[in-house]
Amino acid sequence: DFPRGLRAGVDWELATTGDVFTDSATGMQMVFVKGGCYQMGDTFGDGYANEKPVHEVCVNDFYIGKYEVTQGQWQRIMGNNPSYYKNCGDNCPVEQVSWNDIQQFIQRLNNQSGKQYRLPTEAEWEYAARSGGKSEKYAGGNDVDAVAWYDGNSGRETHPVGQKQPNGLGLYDMSGNVWEWCSDWYGEKYYGQSFRDNPDGPSSGSYRVLRGGSWYTKPRYVRVASRYWGNPESRLIYYGFRLAGPAQ
Repeated sequence: DFPRGLRAGVDWELATTGDVFTDSATGMQMVFVKGGCYQMGDTFGDGYANEKPVHEVCVNDFYIGKYEVTQGQWQRIMGNNPSYYKNCGDNCPVEQVSWNDIQQFIQRLNNQSGKQYRLPTEAEWEYAARSGGKSEKYAGGNDVDAVAWYDGNSGRETHPVGQKQPNGLGLYDMSGNVWEWCSDWYGEKYYGQSFRDNPDGPSSGSYRVLRGGSWYTKPRYVRVASRYWGNPESRLIYYGFRLAGPAQ
């Protein structure tokens, strides 16, 4: 399992938000996020119907990737690189990966590492993107150009991870660069039915949730509240992901 405490000289039960664990199998850096409650959804009043109603959600402690999973990390586990933007390099986010592809990646990674990696839930993703549930329009503040690669500044391509400003938890590219798959089935009206504690989406569906927008999208889609959906078999040049894990 993931370590509870990560800093030298600190008790193992006292991990705090922002502590980083590096996975030896891939070099992925996982950031500890202290759980809490927050207002999930269209808190700025400029979103879509599927972001409403705004509702209180509480999540437990968890880990989430400091960066989107990169082409080099995918290659190390899977032995191939499905990305369209291969010329971008090993430190660019892997894309053209489906939700189903990612489940295979996770299974292989867990077998190698002995960890319990998974995709974040939609509620965990938004809590982390909001720097721990804060009122932020984009992941890191209200200045989209400072924190995100989107259609206005990307040159219509992906970019190496970690070049924009991080959010308050030290997480990069949660707004923009590539859309990020979440674990949940997508429910257009799910916010009106969501559990308060650790919601994990509808019990079934046809599509899986994607969050964060991409290099291809307009600013309104890189907002932290923006919700999108895709067929779990879809492989598009702006679909990627970051991993999460339990804090035990």
